[in-house]
Amino acid sequence: MPPLTPLTPRQLRSVVDPAELSFSTTAELDHLDGPVGQTRAVEALRFAAGMHADGYNAFVMGAPGTGRSSVVRRVLAEACAGRGPSPDDCYVHDFERRDRATLLRLPAGRGRRLARDADRLVDDLVAVIPAVFEGREFQARTEELKEDLQARQEQAFSDISAAAERDGLRLLQTPSGFAFAPIRDGRVIKPEEFSELDGDEQAQIQQRIGAAQEALQKTLRQHAEWTRESVGKARDAGREIVRDAVSGLIAGVAADYEDIDGAARWFAGVEAHVVEHADALRTGNAEENAGPFANLRPADPTRLYRVNLFVDHGDDSTAPVVHEQTPTHPNVLGRIEHRQELGALQTDFTLVRAGALHAANGGFLVLDARRLLSQPLVYDALKAALRTKEARIQTLAQMLAPVSTVSLEPEPIPLDVKLVLIGEREVYYLLHRLDPDFAALFKVVVDFDDSVDREKDHQLEIARLVAGVAAAESLAPFDRSAVALVIEDAARRTGDTRKLSAHVGALADVAREADHFARAHGAATVSAVHVQQALDAKIDRSDRVRSLVHEQIVNGTVLVDTTGERIGQVNGLSVLAIGDLAFGQPSRITATARIGSGELVDIEREVRLGGPSHSKGVLILASFLADRYAGERPLPLAASLVFEQSYGRVDGDSASVGELCALVSAIARVPIRQSLAITGSINQRGEVQAIGGANEKIEGFFDVCAARGLTGEQGVVIPAANVLHLMLRADVVEACADGRFAVYAVEDIDEALTLLTGREAGRRRDDGTWPDDTVNAAADRRLREFLDIRRRLAMESKDGGTHEQRSRPEPPEPARL
Repeated sequence: MPPLTPLTPRQLRSVVDPAELSFSTTAELDHLDGPVGQTRAVEALRFAAGMHADGYNAFVMGAPGTGRSSVVRRVLAEACAGRGPSPDDCYVHDFERRDRATLLRLPAGRGRRLARDADRLVDDLVAVIPAVFEGREFQARTEELKEDLQARQEQAFSDISAAAERDGLRLLQTPSGFAFAPIRDGRVIKPEEFSELDGDEQAQIQQRIGAAQEALQKTLRQHAEWTRESVGKARDAGREIVRDAVSGLIAGVAADYEDIDGAARWFAGVEAHVVEHADALRTGNAEENAGPFANLRPADPTRLYRVNLFVDHGDDSTAPVVHEQTPTHPNVLGRIEHRQELGALQTDFTLVRAGALHAANGGFLVLDARRLLSQPLVYDALKAALRTKEARIQTLAQMLAPVSTVSLEPEPIPLDVKLVLIGEREVYYLLHRLDPDFAALFKVVVDFDDSVDREKDHQLEIARLVAGVAAAESLAPFDRSAVALVIEDAARRTGDTRKLSAHVGALADVAREADHFARAHGAATVSAVHVQQALDAKIDRSDRVRSLVHEQIVNGTVLVDTTGERIGQVNGLSVLAIGDLAFGQPSRITATARIGSGELVDIEREVRLGGPSHSKGVLILASFLADRYAGERPLPLAASLVFEQSYGRVDGDSASVGELCALVSAIARVPIRQSLAITGSINQRGEVQAIGGANEKIEGFFDVCAARGLTGEQGVVIPAANVLHLMLRADVVEACADGRFAVYAVEDIDEALTLLTGREAGRRRDDGTWPDDTVNAAADRRLREFLDIRRRLAMESKDGGTHEQRSRPEPPEPARL
């Protein structure tokens, strides 16, 4: 096997040559307002915006910061540019059913005009109606009715009085009412005179008085009827006069809205109600309702003639695009407010308020999926609206109340809206799996990539993006060296030198922070030095935990050797993520090997600290070990593996190559160089597979070695498949270029063993043997020794053995995987 050489600096970091950029500073570039790349997502969104069939709502998925929202705004604005504004929606009082509110739909701008005309009409009615009742015609009619009533009443009393006189009685008016008294010789008989009359005469007088009183009661009842008749005639006269006065006013306004469905019926209802309830307008209740005690008085009756401008598109030139940031039930689906009247809560059509769904009708409604799903009942209500194509206004109290109560029911609004949800991929997949309606309602998925190919066009787009941020936020221009470093950082964040991060927010943050350092140094242009300062400062702000972890390793609290050799011990590498900072942490992995019957104990799993991926990796290496060294014979081995000083959960299979090397070292009794650390995943064929976080892992071990002093022997072994992912820090690359550190790439376990032990691993010959003085030969030889010992012990046990052998207790069997 030829010796492995360290990777070159060019392989450790794919740099951008500033000379290849076609500008001096970003001030020369056109600005990029949208995201980097994302052609597929943009086309999918345009498709959804242009489809008019049912169910073609869109779910925009991808990581936050990839420019999802800005693309949605731009594409939807383009889609609306060819459409006219949506109609205005107005609610008016339903004069036939008080618990209803009637919907009037008008062309954009005419709703505001209707509301204004209705207010003017109310002002005119309030002014005209009192004048009508104070006018000569009404006063003459009412005076005539009063005189007629008075004449009839006087004639009736005159007739009763004359009849009483003929019967020897006189009608008297007393403080308590009317009474009859007997008369003689033209005068009223006094009580003492009446008592002197004989009984028969007294009885006759009492009989005449009773008949006269009955006639009086009949006349009084007729008087009440005449009064009601007179009042009714006066009211009818008032209505007739009011109708003559207001019909022209109302007709003049209604004529402008003859083309609006339902408007004529509403104006007719207004006229009928005004005529019927003119007295309420006559008394001036609107003014009386003002003041500190307004809530304790009846509401202004004129509100029934006004217009609730529910949705106003008068200022719009295109169809609406509504972004609702707080998708609560009232904010999205509208609400019905209440006012306090006479100590009770009352509502009417003027208190119906629109939600984002109504404002977006005829256009697009954009919502954050996670926020939407966190609000009760909103998602289900939206689905119902999309299915029925109607927007109903129903409060949460109405939906959740256990007892039905009488409330206002606004007429539903015909709905023509495209819903766009923005969310993470896991939200989309959960909805697709758990909601049976989701696939039918959201037929278009707009998938934003986290990264784009590292092409010249995309690199130029990053430069234009930086130029756009600089121009929009008055930042200093970036020179080509600064842009080159921004591009390199975008590649590093993807973990792939062939890709660039599409995270627009992160790119913009780097630009802002680099500008800060440039201004602090008084530089007129941002250079690579300032970008590097920004990148370093961002790490330093979150570096406390990493510093503590590495400090414990450097001072020996956590045992990790970086010099010398050890049998069955290797330096593994893992990645810890704290917030938005990920860093590499070296860990000691140890293995033990002894005579057994094929048991391999994963201590992490036994104590339930190992995750499924880690356990899978251990099982794979156990399968490889048995296949390589046992073949057709038993594997006479009992072994154990553990991450030393690890007290948290261990998962992932990126340590399986290191664990296998430690195990082979323990079996073969061949020491491993502690100056090297290794990461990689193994398969059953012994091939080393790619892992994640290669940059962080290398830098983590480098930082520990640098703190202790670089010797030129230290380095990291990674899978060959990870070479394309390397974008190491400049100080690591510089150390490797100077020979003070090294990074090696291996393709299989034998290359890894050769590097770690400094001894040829060896390839199996055709006859199944291994070359002498190789690691594999030593491991195979020791396993054969284990097998011979097991066989000898088995034969001695079968023959009875010596007394000493028979009395020796058997060691306990280790736990099996």
